[in-house]
Amino acid sequence: MAEMVKKATRESFGETVTALAAEYPEIVVLDADLAAATKTGIFKKAYPERFFDCGIAECNMVGVAAGLATCGKIPFAASFAMFSAGRAFEQVRNSVGYPKLNVKIVGSHAGISVGEDGATHQCCEDIALMRTIPGMVILNPCDHYEMQAAVRAAVEHKGPCYIRLGRLAVESINNNDDYKFELGKGITLREGTDITVVATGLMVQEAVKAADALKEEGISVEVINIHTIKPLDEELVIASAKKTGRVITVEEHNIIGGLGEAVSTALSEHCPTPVTRIGVNDVYGHSGPAVDLLKEFGLSAEHIAEVIREKLAK
Repeated sequence: MAEMVKKATRESFGETVTALAAEYPEIVVLDADLAAATKTGIFKKAYPERFFDCGIAECNMVGVAAGLATCGKIPFAASFAMFSAGRAFEQVRNSVGYPKLNVKIVGSHAGISVGEDGATHQCCEDIALMRTIPGMVILNPCDHYEMQAAVRAAVEHKGPCYIRLGRLAVESINNNDDYKFELGKGITLREGTDITVVATGLMVQEAVKAADALKEEGISVEVINIHTIKPLDEELVIASAKKTGRVITVEEHNIIGGLGEAVSTALSEHCPTPVTRIGVNDVYGHSGPAVDLLKEFGLSAEHIAEVIREKLAK
């Protein structure tokens, strides 16, 4: 079994893209004056000639990345999710998505767990925005090992990708020997029969904690880790819904446009099932310690367990 690691997925991203650069000389990294925060500074130190700081000009950065892709490079264009997915949306849509260029858009510091940076930087809309772009692959890894695998998968995939990074350090749960990452395929972390919890990113750890706590109460919870939100592993979600008959989705994102809507759409079309969405309930965040904010917004194992009890009681 691999070593238990506790670190932010943004750090895992910086280390991994740097490690892969020796294997893939086509990899280049662009940043928007946030290399220390996004951890692309690790790449900059190792490969200064392949690193481009575009300044606080995210729209231009995406355009430069698109140009590099037409020359055979594999560009990773990184900034805070609020800027790389939000501010530069039009460039991502028209300069990357429309011509299907091999650009990897990286959104760091996503979600409520950005903490003290407050509402302006707590991007809870990035997944929704990226889902609307035809052909865009969306990756939201939950821990160190999954981020390592996801970055490699993004490099090997020919076409646009969006990779979501977190600021908060998280414990690894995919350090088991049988861990296997496959683009577009979810992972069943806990088998269960009473209810299904489909989680992504930072919320995967919380879902597992909730399931383990409820097991002691005799409640059997199936936990599915969706690291690839688009394309969604509809087959896995539908099979689990047929087994349990109840589904809860958990995401550090607005309940509008994210994982919850993707799962609800798949089930409504193929296996009508009651779905409860846990996430940011269409409100802005605010400044505060990350862990406290997650609890306040109901993004905790305790709240997930409470919702499960309520649903099963009905």
